[in-house]
Amino acid sequence: MATRTTRSGPPQQGAHPDVPVLSDAALNRALLDRQLLLRRHRMGVAEAVTHLVGMQAQAPNPPYIGLWSRLADFSTTHLARAVEDRLVVRLAVMRATVHLVTAADCLELRPLTQPALDRNLRASGSGAHVAGVPRQALADAARAALAARPLTTGELGTALQERWPDIEAGHLAYAARALLPLVQVPPRGIWGVGGQTRYATAESWLGEPLAARPSAPDMVLRYLAAFGPATVKDIQTWSGLTRLRTVLDGLRPRLRTARDPRGNELFDVPGAPLPAAGTPVPVRFLPEFDNILLSHADRSRIISPEDRARIFTRNGIVRATILVDGFVRGTWRIHREDGAATLLIEPFAALTGADRAALAEEGARLLAFAASDADGHRVDFTAPVL
Repeated sequence: MATRTTRSGPPQQGAHPDVPVLSDAALNRALLDRQLLLRRHRMGVAEAVTHLVGMQAQAPNPPYIGLWSRLADFSTTHLARAVEDRLVVRLAVMRATVHLVTAADCLELRPLTQPALDRNLRASGSGAHVAGVPRQALADAARAALAARPLTTGELGTALQERWPDIEAGHLAYAARALLPLVQVPPRGIWGVGGQTRYATAESWLGEPLAARPSAPDMVLRYLAAFGPATVKDIQTWSGLTRLRTVLDGLRPRLRTARDPRGNELFDVPGAPLPAAGTPVPVRFLPEFDNILLSHADRSRIISPEDRARIFTRNGIVRATILVDGFVRGTWRIHREDGAATLLIEPFAALTGADRAALAEEGARLLAFAASDADGHRVDFTAPVL
């Protein structure tokens, strides 16, 4: 394991003389490798989504961009077919947030993350309105309403109002989404296809029950393989769960440990890749809400606190970003006008000529993928955002 003193100050090695210290650059390379971003990989959609332990998917299109950045020869039809064939689904799971996960992970992870959805419901505006409604009764009523066909949020809320007419339909539907594993069925989640979101229960859509004995230790090990080395707080941030220290303590004999530059204990699975801190990294375009930016309590390994404030908006949007030398160095968006598509790259600081050329080349490939229907493509750079 590489050791290095970083700008945050020298690690306090005196307190833990036998434990290696990983620099932010070393943690960055490990994260990029495990997130399939050091190079594009040849693997199927389900295999990639399994390895990543899901992809945040509040909007339908970001997972397509995320997989394009990670997989060789990826096409929008690859993910669209996986959604239509029910190999992957979109539902609220980790952090009580909509993710794209495999069918197997839907059945395994959804019951594990129920406490996060319960906490989110209590903290929401809907929580107080449904506080007097028995949870099981509401869940049973929602399941019955969805038995005949997938329903929109409005349709589900209206059906539940037949039982609880004094509660607004929106609050009832929101509670149902927290209490039940509701997947968003196609055409939602299909590239280029719009329409209202419709829900079905995971059990009816997949034809299998939720896991009766889901394994929190297995979930933690998979997180470490995809995002580690990591602290207990990192794992809790990613999952939305609390009190995972006990799980880590139980796994400790099976794990290797290290420290970050700030002295925090890091856990990792033996054999997981730890590339050298100086490993070359290609430029990458990440979509909105990419999990690589959301899955650690301390995100110094991928973005500085100053730049983090630039991509997290007040209304909950996480902007699409560029990675240069492995770290977030700006944002991007595609602007369409008069049939043409322009990729606008907004760096946070001046770019070297080589980095600018690499971004322009990769950006042209991104436009060919994400705006293949446009009459023309162009890549533009704005002045650095100061």
